[in-house]
Amino acid sequence: MKKMLLGISMLLALAVGFVGCATKGDLEAVEAREKAMAVKADQAAQDAEEAKMAADEAVMKANEAMDRAEEAEKRANEREAMAAEKERLAEEKAKAADEKFQKSMKK
Repeated sequence: MKKMLLGISMLLALAVGFVGCATKGDLEAVEAREKAMAVKADQAAQDAEEAKMAADEAVMKANEAMDRAEEAEKRANEREAMAAEKERLAEEKAKAADEKFQKSMKK
């Protein structure tokens, strides 16, 4: 009876051992999934790099636009200062002409 129990135990242990082992097909399937994940990771890294390049380009264009806007504002301020100076000169000339007219009327 002991020999029979020992034989059955060994057969059960052997059966459990075979069930726990991976087959060649299982290993190939795991390798295929691993390769697919690696491809997806590479694609994600490439997409991230492209997105970074696009973001860098957008930042560069935004900086250029800001530079142009600042230059335009500077030119507008210069024109405004020139217009104010011309207005002041025109007012002075008008005042001088008015004073000259008033003097000529008194004579």
